[in-house]
Order: sequence, then C-alpha cells, then structure tokens
Amino acid sequence: MEKTASIQAVAPGIADALFATAAGLFAAIPAVVAYNHFLTRIKAIGAEMDDFASEFLNLVERSFS
Repeated sequence: MEKTASIQAVAPGIADALFATAAGLFAAIPAVVAYNHFLTRIKAIGAEMDDFASEFLNLVERSFS
C-alpha cells in the first residue's frame, strides 16, 4: 500500500530548503564578485611588477656593462 504525501506535509520542508538556498546565494554572490575583483587587481599588480623588473634590469645592464 502506497502512501502519498500531501502538499501541506512537504511544504514546510520545501520552504526551509528554499530559505537556506537563498541565504547561501546571498552570501556566495558578493563573495564571488569580491574574489574576481581582487584577483583582477592582483594580476594587474603582478604585471606591473614584471614590467618594472624588466625595465630595471635593462637599466642596470645598460649602466654597468
């Protein structure tokens, strides 16, 4: 004999799951935006440091060779 679940029985569980999902998205979306922002800044700073190192080494090489 099969038992069927009524919407009144499963609705509270579904509501709790949707609330937990919304809370997770509320935390995750700003975290991803911040991560991407800082990752972009770190890559830009790394590129600037590489450029500086190349220019500095060229200057030292020209000055002391």
